[in-house]
Amino acid sequence: MSDAEVAKLVGRFAAMRSLAAHAVKENPNDARAVYGAAMAYRISGDYPSALAQFEQVCRLDPGQTHFRFELGVTQEYMGEFEAAARNYADALKIEGLNFRARHALVQLQKQSVLQNDIPELERQFALPDPDGWRTLHVGHALAKTYEDFGDLPRSFHWLDRAKQRRRQLHPYRPKDDAALADAALAVQPSQKPGCPDQDPIFITGLPRSGTTLADRILSSHPQVTSAGEIGNFVSLLKLMSGSKTPATLDADMLAKVGNVDPAKLGRAYIDSTRPLTGAAPRFVDKAPSNFYLAPVILSALPNARIIVMRRHPLDSVLSNYKQIFPFDDRYFDYVYALAATAEKFVVFDRVIQRWRDRLPPDRFMVLQYEDLVAAPELRIRALLEFCGLPWDERTLAFHENAAGVSTPSARQVRQPMSNAAVGRFAKYGALLDPARQVLERAGIDLG
Repeated sequence: MSDAEVAKLVGRFAAMRSLAAHAVKENPNDARAVYGAAMAYRISGDYPSALAQFEQVCRLDPGQTHFRFELGVTQEYMGEFEAAARNYADALKIEGLNFRARHALVQLQKQSVLQNDIPELERQFALPDPDGWRTLHVGHALAKTYEDFGDLPRSFHWLDRAKQRRRQLHPYRPKDDAALADAALAVQPSQKPGCPDQDPIFITGLPRSGTTLADRILSSHPQVTSAGEIGNFVSLLKLMSGSKTPATLDADMLAKVGNVDPAKLGRAYIDSTRPLTGAAPRFVDKAPSNFYLAPVILSALPNARIIVMRRHPLDSVLSNYKQIFPFDDRYFDYVYALAATAEKFVVFDRVIQRWRDRLPPDRFMVLQYEDLVAAPELRIRALLEFCGLPWDERTLAFHENAAGVSTPSARQVRQPMSNAAVGRFAKYGALLDPARQVLERAGIDLG
């Protein structure tokens, strides 16, 4: 590792935005340049600028359905759901086989027996699909359609079929996850002093467990902004550890954590977030997989706070299983099988229970989603106290926060808190038995 490599990683978001601004200025009528700028803005967290450039690229090349789909995605991030639906529908008028747009449209619109796309979805599902992405998206659209009908067995049938090809290509390897957990639990961070800044609040947990909700609550506080779902900490840790393996988060990197100077890591991490967080006194980093790194985070940033969101095991499994993650990353292979998703929860729960015993309770907390929903003000007051923040009523009105949200929860967190997602697993009954059996064998409380 060289200082130049660290500096490049630290400055990557600022560099992205600078390059995007330059591309737009120099080539305002070049669709490829404007599209590249739009993606750079979105990746670096500047959603308003991304939206403006996606609108521009669609004016430059209105027939390119990929551009129109990405405009729709960005509109969803910004809470413009009706506009997003129009762009997905326009993309499908031009290119009926744009399976991402078709799935996105079904996700946004309630399907009914009288109004649905089942015949076309079934036709497209039968088309050749070597890499499994079309069948994944189209099958999920069929599953959502039957879920809207209330036909849960048929919905689960299509979920299983949707994931079949991806499951064959990328089978989940529970031993790999168990080995990663073992390596995380065995980490011995350096005992040198870390960076004293108290700016970051890390929100972690499995996806679809309330992490975005917690992020929106905290970033509605006037002293807090959200950096979004960034991987800066683990990327810097990988680089500074000297690990050369392909995966960013793996046992090899964790075994080399003792080589890392905690103060240098903490300072580089804080500096890397500045293009996203500006001068805000505190900021939220919502990278779910950071739960593996809790002791390393507190070694590098001893005054940081770590919040782990935990949801009822079966609701957590169900919500993950129904999700398509847009990254071709082996970390998410578990979602291609129901039992594998339960195995992932077992690993997660094992790790966070150990951290509960080992880490200081004024720096590490587990927040149960159901408790937050049942008593919002009580739990939010406790959350703010844990973070060292004064009470502010705006945290209760998190749904009025206008900032962009780049997660599948973009729609839910723009609505007032409700218990609609609590206990959703119950109506699935025996359909969840493969997951229930895994959890029960592991001794996970399902009460």
